[in-house]
Amino acid sequence: MGSSKGITFYLAEHPSIVGFRWSPEKSWGSTWSFLIYSIVLYYAAALILHLLLHIFRRRRPIPLGPIPALHSLAMALTSATIFLGILLSSLAEIRDTRWFWRRTQTSTPLHWFLCFPIGTRSSGRVFFWSYVFYLSRFLHLMRSFFSILRRRPNAFSRLFAHSALICMSFLWLEFSQSFQVLAILSSTLAHVVVFGYRFWVGVGLPAADGAGFVVVLGCQVAVLCCNLVCHFGVILLHFGRGGCSGIGAWLFNSVLNAGLLLVFLNFYVLKKGIEEEDFDNGRQVRKLITASEQPPPTVEKKDQ
Repeated sequence: MGSSKGITFYLAEHPSIVGFRWSPEKSWGSTWSFLIYSIVLYYAAALILHLLLHIFRRRRPIPLGPIPALHSLAMALTSATIFLGILLSSLAEIRDTRWFWRRTQTSTPLHWFLCFPIGTRSSGRVFFWSYVFYLSRFLHLMRSFFSILRRRPNAFSRLFAHSALICMSFLWLEFSQSFQVLAILSSTLAHVVVFGYRFWVGVGLPAADGAGFVVVLGCQVAVLCCNLVCHFGVILLHFGRGGCSGIGAWLFNSVLNAGLLLVFLNFYVLKKGIEEEDFDNGRQVRKLITASEQPPPTVEKKDQ
């Protein structure tokens, strides 16, 4: 009982969490110039790395040792902390502000999760963990450089996907956008599963063949379906219950989500095509091996 209270205090009731406020003076990385410069630097670093590999004619994947596994462990632990922190903070926020819902036409906790009241400011428990999620997106950028060094296909599609996630999480904070709590909960839960699995495989523990692709695909589909359902909920509440906070940022993020969906579909089709090509090539090789192992047909001599 005491340990659970301690966890709740440090994740939802700590003064630095309760008193958080998104502002350029108090929050690192909270300016538009920082967002723009960081994304430009990210693209420039990725392009320079790609050019260096091309100049030195490095076509084979570069071994990275335990670095990807350690990165996966860091991402899994960070995502688990954010998931638990924003879940406890949301429950505490609902408990403390429920009395005010009558003035804002907020009727249920689900309504609050989908639609913040107009005039909501980016301060308090929930936005503290949204800020931590925003910072964790920069740690996630390392996956792009791993893909380039490993000579993975669609490495530059990952650049767009990761930079779009940074923009989305920045807009959540800048405009107190609705729906961000459910988006963070679904994303961090998926990251715990995906990066936990990658760490499991990265340290050499046994895993079924093809399970990695199934795990990643299943989590991405689940997150996309959750976001799609929540988007419809935001639309209904915005036009039927007096409006939601940050609806302009929500519209822009919807466009980014559509772009991420195209990247996801493109990557899935490419991955499927590669797997089918490898399967066909393997089937042809097996036929050649089988044919070579069979003894040559014997020719019967006719009696003259």
